[in-house]
Amino acid sequence: MYFTDRSEAARALAIKLQAYKRPGTIVLAIPRGGVPIGCAIAKELQVPIDLLMAKKIGYPGDPEFAIGVICEDEVVLEEKSGVRPEYILQQQEKIKKELKARYRILTGKDRPLSPGQKQVIITDDGIATGHTLLAAVRAIRKQDPERLIVAVPVCSLQAKRKLEPEVDKLISCYYPDPFIGVGRFYEQFPQVSDQEVSNLLHNANQSLNSVSPP
Repeated sequence: MYFTDRSEAARALAIKLQAYKRPGTIVLAIPRGGVPIGCAIAKELQVPIDLLMAKKIGYPGDPEFAIGVICEDEVVLEEKSGVRPEYILQQQEKIKKELKARYRILTGKDRPLSPGQKQVIITDDGIATGHTLLAAVRAIRKQDPERLIVAVPVCSLQAKRKLEPEVDKLISCYYPDPFIGVGRFYEQFPQVSDQEVSNLLHNANQSLNSVSPP
């Protein structure tokens, strides 16, 4: 195990991000496990944080078997999923509505922060396959960020190879091989509740408001 919990992981990761502490930076966290990481980074860098909503597409009749990921208008599919395009389009519209509704519940806002012309740091508590982060990166890239960084405590080599060509910088504390699930690298890896997400976001942004703008 590399980390006791997400708090320890966030502290280790924040050390690697000190060079990116400057005005015009925002942190985008993948809920729910990425939010404790993202909030700690945002507090350390004294920058705003928001959520970047993503959800897997389940195979027809077997929703637990993921065949792709949707983030905003971006869809990343498994190769040779064998699923009809009509099903993907139907799921895309359905999931986009679900994600917008969940964003409002978790943040109390209708609109996320704009990444345009900003230095954007996308984070999660770890990356296994890289499908979710790839969809997230491509969705944000379309919005013309000045610089796009993915920063996570632990990342598989498979995901590293997939993501590095798509971002300006990929930062991780560890790239273990073999990689057997994100939770295996944490001693304590509890589920993060919706209420915890809301509280963490509120506290992080309140902390930012209590200091001078970065």
